Amino acid sequence: MRLLIVDDSKTMRSLLCSYAQDIQGETVEAADGLEALARLEEQVTPFDAALLDWDMPRMNGLELLKAIRTEPRYDGMKIMMVTANSTQDGVIEALSAGADDYLMKPLDGEMFADKLRLLGLVL
Repeated sequence: MRLLIVDDSKTMRSLLCSYAQDIQGETVEAADGLEALARLEEQVTPFDAALLDWDMPRMNGLELLKAIRTEPRYDGMKIMMVTANSTQDGVIEALSAGADDYLMKPLDGEMFADKLRLLGLVL
């Protein structure tokens, strides 16, 4: 399973990468939406999923989600918002924009793996 981890916090990216490695995931990191778009463009093998923080500089997670969903070549990629933005309106907005799931911060490895199982990415 190949994951694109997008968060402006290096600590959070490291934590998510560690959780992914625990379930045999391969990760690529990006610090914001613009860097994530560059990582998407340079990959030969597609990502199975992108995990997006909401609040980031330059291009936030919702803007990135919308940009990804306009590209048919990424139709098979699951997108999960991983964010502290836990308002009902935020969840609805992200799901309406094309997110496949939503994971609230703070989180732990078990919650992380469970969400990826629900997306069909982990057995």
